[in-house]
Amino acid sequence: MSNMSTSSQFSKLRRLLVALASVLAVGAHATCSRPIAVPMSATGLSVVVNGDTVSGIYPDLLKGLSEKEDCAFTMTAVPRARLEALFETGRADLLIPATKTPKRDAIGTFVPMIHNRALLLSLTSRRPAIGSIKELLARPGLKVVLVRGFDYGQAYQEMAAVLAQQGRLILEVDALSVARLLKAGAADATFMAPTILAGAVQGDERVRDIVDNLRMEALEELPWGSSGAYISNTSLSPADKAAVQSALELAARSGDVWRNFQRYYSPAILKASIRPLH
Repeated sequence: MSNMSTSSQFSKLRRLLVALASVLAVGAHATCSRPIAVPMSATGLSVVVNGDTVSGIYPDLLKGLSEKEDCAFTMTAVPRARLEALFETGRADLLIPATKTPKRDAIGTFVPMIHNRALLLSLTSRRPAIGSIKELLARPGLKVVLVRGFDYGQAYQEMAAVLAQQGRLILEVDALSVARLLKAGAADATFMAPTILAGAVQGDERVRDIVDNLRMEALEELPWGSSGAYISNTSLSPADKAAVQSALELAARSGDVWRNFQRYYSPAILKASIRPLH
């Protein structure tokens, strides 16, 4: 009697586990009711724009997700400034890649995919080291060029505002334009993730060599943070948003993003500014 009872209990438990596994499998599979709109702008090798075609680390990732999940990601190339505007007004479903900031937190849900750190970048020189925003602002002879639309948080925005007040700020449309100013001596330094600058110059013989002569300095007010994707809080239905979030979180946990970075960048560039989540 006892053996039959035990056998019956095991049978019920097995059926319960099978049913639970089926439910989890269905829940883990993302399904979207419509294509997910993903405008993108050139960002090093994370996003490479060639006319109307986008490729690179994150487009590769989204193409892979489109094949695995019932979610289609429609990627289009747009200028950086317009990209931010599209997301802020709910006309973009996804902002990727993006650094986590309070401003973006107000309009989107962040999915971390990599740890990153933006650095003060300049060409190798004998000038004294700079280790903080305070020290940078105290060097009136240094002109700083930044990419319009880049955002590394409140300290970065405040730094840019003070540099503008001091007449030392130059704004450019992309990282390649920044590299050209640095090479020409029209600007002394920039601030961004080294991977972005290194990726931007690879296809331009006139500035490609600056990567081997980069001086990279961390500023104490701008520590390691997270980079990943923001999902719009307004443009997607709750079901679609949950499906996209599930797909991105799974991709982040799998390590695919870190492996993509390792394929595209040298260890020296990654060591300074990119770390895996786990």
